[in-house]
Amino acid sequence: MAVTRTELSATDFDTPEPDGGAVAPMPAIGAQGARGAAMRPVTMPARLAGLTVFLPSHNEEGNVERVVSSFLAELPKVAEVFEVVVIDDGSVDRTGEIADRIAADDTRVRVVHHAVNRGYGAAVATGLKTARQPFILLCDGDGQFDPADMERLAARIGDHDVVIGRRARRADHLMRRINGKAWTTLSRILFGLRITDMDCGFKLFRRSAVENLELHSSGAMVTTELMARLAGRNARICTVNVTHLPRVSGEQTGNSPSVIIGAFRDLFALYRELKKARKGVAAQL
Repeated sequence: MAVTRTELSATDFDTPEPDGGAVAPMPAIGAQGARGAAMRPVTMPARLAGLTVFLPSHNEEGNVERVVSSFLAELPKVAEVFEVVVIDDGSVDRTGEIADRIAADDTRVRVVHHAVNRGYGAAVATGLKTARQPFILLCDGDGQFDPADMERLAARIGDHDVVIGRRARRADHLMRRINGKAWTTLSRILFGLRITDMDCGFKLFRRSAVENLELHSSGAMVTTELMARLAGRNARICTVNVTHLPRVSGEQTGNSPSVIIGAFRDLFALYRELKKARKGVAAQL
């Protein structure tokens, strides 16, 4: 049982890959990438040397066991060594209890508990900091992503630092889709990011790309902050189409007024910070 308690610059963006059938897996890719390795089709899956999957979860008692089990079934296909980390963000239901039971029975599963609900951004930051493997997959714990799509992302990470999922057919109600599109458009304008699905909760990172990356947003804006700061590091980023599934249990909170207001506050604070930093760099030239 593993339980822990815790209180812009030019970037290489690719277009989403076309849908295609699965092919035979390749040898393991190390954390430093596949430069110098034999040429291979970019859509060919590859097994990673080590992968941490972390699941930000708040009041997901109806999803956590199913989601963890689904990842454990798929992970041997994409990684030599792996772990699943549930980030229990101050849940008031049985999410933490269920996750602890799973971890007690399976050493490949860990749980990190926030004593109180600190927000999605804090859960993402905790997941990135507690990951132990050279590659890290962020996946929302609501069960709306298919773990089998890890192969699509793993197939592209050899030549990139970050592979972002793009929900080709978003399984959300109309207003949530409209809000998501508007948010992505605004983020692209403010930060010059060429990402078409900013808040997709299915992203694969090299651990080296996110090491010592300080995130300040505690809420929904964290994905925009994460992408903006990675772009500032000249991270190589590409996008891959992934499946998006309807939520079968629990409630979405991303469209609540408090979440939206907080996201906009964090968004403009980040814009001011990065603008000031750019001016400082320009003054030194």
